[in-house]
Amino acid sequence: MKNHVLNRLRALATPVERHGESSIALQCLSIAQVNHAKERIRSLSDVEFRGFSQWGEDGIIDWLLERLPGIPETFVEFGVGDYRESNTRLLLFLRNWRGLVMDGSDVHVESIQAQDIYWRYDLTAKRTFIDRDNINQLIASSGVQGDIGLLSVDIDGNDYWVWQAVEVVRPVVVVCEYNAILGDVHRISVPYLADFQRTRAHHSNLYFGASLPALIHLGEQKGYRFVGTNSNGCNAFFVREDRAAAVVGVIDEIRSYPSRFREARDASGKLTFASGARRAEAIRHLPVVDVLTGQTLPLTELGDLYSPAWLGAQ
Repeated sequence: MKNHVLNRLRALATPVERHGESSIALQCLSIAQVNHAKERIRSLSDVEFRGFSQWGEDGIIDWLLERLPGIPETFVEFGVGDYRESNTRLLLFLRNWRGLVMDGSDVHVESIQAQDIYWRYDLTAKRTFIDRDNINQLIASSGVQGDIGLLSVDIDGNDYWVWQAVEVVRPVVVVCEYNAILGDVHRISVPYLADFQRTRAHHSNLYFGASLPALIHLGEQKGYRFVGTNSNGCNAFFVREDRAAAVVGVIDEIRSYPSRFREARDASGKLTFASGARRAEAIRHLPVVDVLTGQTLPLTELGDLYSPAWLGAQ
């Protein structure tokens, strides 16, 4: 990473109101430089770290981009909340990328636009509810088209269907949330519903998104190589085939992980702390789509959802 990045971060660290974020970014930079020196890694979990991301995505994204020089320095991320916790915020601090972020909440977007980061970087925040019919127009109308560096998809619902619909941009790296509760055996997604909201779909908050095999299948269809997931079992990483060799050639094992976080809720909205395979019991009666055949059937009719390796790791 260039010296001017470190100099810029040191300058940002002076004002008191920016001290916290600048300190985080400086610590991330220090860890990133250690990661950059690794000639090989066992899996993506070797380079995880968290600065502004929810889990270890910051480290994985930084490591991937370091091995993909010359890609367009533009990102698109949707489902960002107020953007204080996101997959792309560190890209502004460390790499000075430009980006488009979208969220369905007026309050969240107003918060983003009021943050200091909004005028310091070339960041556009758009308030909109995303579906597969409007996604291309939303991106293009913001002045983003063609090759971009990174696309991050996390909308807790129609993730498969929306990524499938994206055509206006060709990201080099894609980060897409998967629902590990749907397992690693079947290529399935929740059925498409334009106004899908996961709490409304089922009180447990466990019925959303797509299985990892479904996203890997979609990635292959769109010309992407799956390179692994984060160790918390929620985000899958893909690199476009024309650039993938530079990444897969230095990863010993393309690994995926089940999830261990316990976000299930009962009908009153209280956390149940359900864990492991029993989380799926709450949504077994609900329909899923086999993305290969297009058939819709209850989750319970699919039989085993987890391979022995995943079952043992939960």
